Amino acid sequence: MLALLTPTRLDRYVFRQLLIGLAVSTLGLVALVWLTQSLRFIQMIIQHGLSPFVFLHLTGLLVPSFVAVILPITCFIVILFVYARLAADRELTVMRASGMSDAAIARPALALATLTTLACWTLNLWLVPSTLAKFTSFESVIRNQVAAFLLEPGVFTAIPGHVTVYVQRRDPDQVLHGIIIQDARQKGEPATILARSGRLIESADGPAVLLRDGSREQLDPKTGQLNILSFDRNLISLAKPRGGTVHLAPKTSEATMAQLLHPDAMQIAPEVRRRWREEAWRRIASPFAVLSYAVLALLAVLRSPFRRQGGTAALVAAVFGVMGLVAVELGVETLAARQNALIPLIFVVTLGPALAGLGLLLRGVRRLREATA
Repeated sequence: MLALLTPTRLDRYVFRQLLIGLAVSTLGLVALVWLTQSLRFIQMIIQHGLSPFVFLHLTGLLVPSFVAVILPITCFIVILFVYARLAADRELTVMRASGMSDAAIARPALALATLTTLACWTLNLWLVPSTLAKFTSFESVIRNQVAAFLLEPGVFTAIPGHVTVYVQRRDPDQVLHGIIIQDARQKGEPATILARSGRLIESADGPAVLLRDGSREQLDPKTGQLNILSFDRNLISLAKPRGGTVHLAPKTSEATMAQLLHPDAMQIAPEVRRRWREEAWRRIASPFAVLSYAVLALLAVLRSPFRRQGGTAALVAAVFGVMGLVAVELGVETLAARQNALIPLIFVVTLGPALAGLGLLLRGVRRLREATA
């Protein structure tokens, strides 16, 4: 068994091909997904004149979540492609002729799958929740403050927090003219503020506008009388109210493992608790699917007749097999989120195929030993 685990020069040769293929394919697919997903932020960046570094920072926080989804699939594709090419070039035939068992031939792929599983655990348990939480916070800052500081002339700009601002004209020195502000932050008591001019400033509480020569019009909800207050100078905050000591529960994808497993400190509904508990165990169990996908790819090549021309039915079956596993995993996760008693099924679906496939590979080793005994 120790000899079976000791890497040889041939193992390093195959592993190098697998590793390079995994890196190239993962980077390519991540770049493609990043490009398609980042298109929805380009308009905001261009219209508001933000720095390209802000765009890269914002969209870069999404990359770990892309990698976590793509990495198991690219690992399967690379193993299937590299071993199919080895079979087509008769390299697998030479390996078997030299006395190597299927388990020995599969060592580089299993090593790659193990490393990928560890990487997925790092992503699922720590990196992805952390970066998604930072993304949400950074996006909120951009939408709140940037929308206030980059008011477009002739456009009604909605500021988060029930405030709408209209600016008729904006001078090169950033002086605003013809300002209308609809402030509905006080429930049941909306106010309309008119000003001849003003200037955006950054206050201690966030963005604000310093108004000059204007009036504040507000309808008294009790008497129905319109109250008008004129002013020469007035500071109106455009920052979203912080709401005191209210602590909102994070999104499921942004919650840490400690929060998912111990949600007692947060006021959340029972159905949300069940979803959080399922999410915690899903993050632990889902990386095992990498091993199942890898073993399925190995069985498709090593345990089926493969010819240079044709003979790809097993490869196609492996692809559909992985698609079926993904569908079953999604279904089980949905059911487990509703009924936490089904959470162990997540481990059965993700780890079960890997154990069964490894049993088939190791059975070949036992047969080889019996034949040589």
